[in-house]
Amino acid sequence: MHSTEPVSQSAVSPVAVIRRDGTSSPFDSTKISVAVTKAFLEVEGRDAGTSTRVRELIGELTLQVETALLRHSGPDKPLHIEQIQDQVELALMRGGHHKVARAYVLYREEHAKARSRQPIAAEPVAPAISVRHPDGRVEPLDTDRLALVISEACAGLEAVSADAVLAETLRNLYDGITIAELSIAPVMAARTMVETDPNYSFVSARLLQDKLRREALEFVYGGVQQASHGEMGQRYPAYFAEFVHRGIALGQLDPELANFDLERLGAALVPDRDLRFQFLGMQTLYDRYLLHSDQHRYELPQAFFMRVAMGLSLLESDREARAIEFYDLISSFDFMCSTPTLFNAGTTRPQLSSCFLTTVADDLEGIFHGISNNALLSKYAGGLGNDWTPVRGIGAHIKGTNGQSQGVVPFLKIANDTAVAVNQGGKRKGAVCAYLETWHIDVEEFLDLRKNTGDDRRRTHDMNTANWVPDEFMRRVRADGEWTLFSPDEVPDLHDSYGPEFTERYRAYELAASRGEIRVFRTLKAKDLWRRMLTMLFETGHPWITFKDPCNLRSPQQHSGVVHSSNLCTEITLNTTVDEVAVCNLGSVNLAQHVTAEGIDHARLERTVRTAVRMLDNVIDVNFYTIPEAKRSNMRHRPVGLGLMGFQDALFALRVPMGSEAAVEFADRSMEEISYYAISASAELAAERGAYETFQGSLWSKGILPIDSVQLLADARGADLDLDRSSTLDWETLRARVVEVGMRNSNVMAIAPTATIANITGVGQSIEPLYRNLYVKSNMSGDFTVVNPALVRELKELGLWDEVMIGDLKYFDGSLGAIDRIPAEVKALYATAFELDSRWLIEAAARRQKWIDQAQSLNLYIAAPSGRKLDELYQHAWLRGLKTTYYLRSQSATHVEKSTLRGTDGKLNAVSPVVPAPAPTAVPVDPNPGAACSIDDPDCEACQ
Repeated sequence: MHSTEPVSQSAVSPVAVIRRDGTSSPFDSTKISVAVTKAFLEVEGRDAGTSTRVRELIGELTLQVETALLRHSGPDKPLHIEQIQDQVELALMRGGHHKVARAYVLYREEHAKARSRQPIAAEPVAPAISVRHPDGRVEPLDTDRLALVISEACAGLEAVSADAVLAETLRNLYDGITIAELSIAPVMAARTMVETDPNYSFVSARLLQDKLRREALEFVYGGVQQASHGEMGQRYPAYFAEFVHRGIALGQLDPELANFDLERLGAALVPDRDLRFQFLGMQTLYDRYLLHSDQHRYELPQAFFMRVAMGLSLLESDREARAIEFYDLISSFDFMCSTPTLFNAGTTRPQLSSCFLTTVADDLEGIFHGISNNALLSKYAGGLGNDWTPVRGIGAHIKGTNGQSQGVVPFLKIANDTAVAVNQGGKRKGAVCAYLETWHIDVEEFLDLRKNTGDDRRRTHDMNTANWVPDEFMRRVRADGEWTLFSPDEVPDLHDSYGPEFTERYRAYELAASRGEIRVFRTLKAKDLWRRMLTMLFETGHPWITFKDPCNLRSPQQHSGVVHSSNLCTEITLNTTVDEVAVCNLGSVNLAQHVTAEGIDHARLERTVRTAVRMLDNVIDVNFYTIPEAKRSNMRHRPVGLGLMGFQDALFALRVPMGSEAAVEFADRSMEEISYYAISASAELAAERGAYETFQGSLWSKGILPIDSVQLLADARGADLDLDRSSTLDWETLRARVVEVGMRNSNVMAIAPTATIANITGVGQSIEPLYRNLYVKSNMSGDFTVVNPALVRELKELGLWDEVMIGDLKYFDGSLGAIDRIPAEVKALYATAFELDSRWLIEAAARRQKWIDQAQSLNLYIAAPSGRKLDELYQHAWLRGLKTTYYLRSQSATHVEKSTLRGTDGKLNAVSPVVPAPAPTAVPVDPNPGAACSIDDPDCEACQ
């Protein structure tokens, strides 16, 4: 037997390892090294043990495993032997050593089968185990209660075994276990089974709720408290009133909540809705959303939803009735508010808005005022989009000092560091996106901001960036023409111009430059700049490509300003000035809840949208504004952004592949309905509450709805717009109603990424295609096994769901394409994002865009990028009239996302996310870990 030398200075750690028989021993990294070595010898032969390359590789892998394990353990947090083996398997897979990992998996499975053949008692029998409480008391393990809780967690779920979870839990216990560790043990046991059946995700979530119930009840009532789900059904109403009073006493909840009829609201809670959570959603809620004091959670899920509903009902005339209506909508998962609303509704600092857009002025005071605003807005969980175009470029004259400007980049570096320092109240990373128009003299330096090479003082590694591209530039690219860069202090009106007016002014400035009347400018080939934009987008993930003219020519608010940028996630398109910070309040319809195999449930969707628009409108009035420019803008224009999530899940229900004409048609028709109901709801609110202040002069006031504004873009573009404009609903009647009563909101729709609220509700994010059918998802709560439940149901019906299928899905990156025994129609239905041609995503987005008054966060996927493919893709997006695009998703060379291994999910056993390497491509690749943008970047949850 061969082994590597110890990889750390102290191979034996004070951390304990719990064996399967309940005994323990010190953690010893040399045992990991031996296990990894055996796996390599099995695949590469005995000579591999003498290879320097293999020995070094084994040492690196062992260190990775040791580091990941010890990061989440300590003297009072022992490791289980299964955790260690899971981490070894994960490291091998992430390192691309698939054959070695497969050998290791087979070895584990053989030993597991050998253990399973050993005689077992009819019922799991716990060893003599004592449990330690925080106050020092020691009690025997209450096996009966443990069995009851596990049995409740499995009730009503197919293909799960309470006996198996209980047996696995008992195997993981040890004498003297703490009550905190005991509460986690069944969760850990159940989550190891998620890949065998997705329903174990529900089991894990319910078991985690048992821990939460104990924690919350003990905090609210004091003493030792515990309640099963069944017992909690009786206790929820009384607990709810106590929860509200305790939250007010702690200074966390708005004292006005005590003036609600808490008995009526408590009686309206539906405890069984706690059973709807999957593990990822419940863990996310536990870690990041539920109110706590000194890390003691005291807010249970249904209290959480009612607290949010109360916070949005404060100014309603019948507050209790509206709170119950709002509660029913979000607790049923038909609709979900955005993360800032969920964080802060009903609290003493109700900053409920998702996105803020600012324009930075071209003077020192204005620049640092903009950066200060970023900090204040970020503090309470707002995502930021900054328009930096007005700031003069490198070499421009500074009148006050008679010197030359260093350009916009040094100030972007300060904005970047501010976002890192002010991390959204400690709940998630501060997040900001800087926008710059393509004609700015500093645009080439702007493209390099996310590179890992060059002068680090002119790099912004934590800030998102986006190009704000005028149509004139795209025409020059297509015509292989010249393009001129200017400093904005010499061409000030370009910033506020768009469409034909921009083209006229831009060409006039080019002539002026040729006559020597402009001091700072540079001319280059438009195609060269475009090529570099696409190359940097692939290499670094930034800057994103967004289109200035469609955003402005179709904006309902053309009469009151200009859209100078989008937001952090490219779905908001609102006017900004140095005096007005645009604000948007987001929420998303769960489309999966409104679709059956027969199609859309029209009545349910209409009810959801009408209530959701009212909730979003209420956000504006109860909101806590951190800066006056935001309040002024929001109260005048009252924009909201209703979006959707669960689009892919809806297609599964309809049995429609994402890459098909039927999916494009469904995108069109479903968005048409949402648009119709949302505009109608805003008009009815205007009839009830009054139109927004700047309604007169808007496109709305002229009877021009989003579907009609497509013609405005067509008039400006000419032949450079190719978009289907079909419709099916009675838009003429709605136009007349809008002109008659007005609109309550200047903007009504925007499709955001829904990064975390989709996790909470257990559906696919936003309009995203299926990422993988089986994989590990990383976010700030840890790593979670995700299995496509729709696929599992189908494979069970076909008799194909077994251990071999699970192994095949792991081996083939969660893709069905290479698995011969799966029928072709099933492969098409469950095709993953990188198996789709992204032009299908653009076609569907274009159909939606005609109904939306703002934009949509549209990610594009490309498995094997090349300059030609990127050029065709983004020109296609422009020709289809899209307003914005978001991330370009590339596939890593090592496919690290495929690692769906037992025990790797959740913060309970979280592992450090590995940033994938860039995919092989003909485009030159900068050595930047962000080059292949990870679809599950735990730091990329800006909007929702």
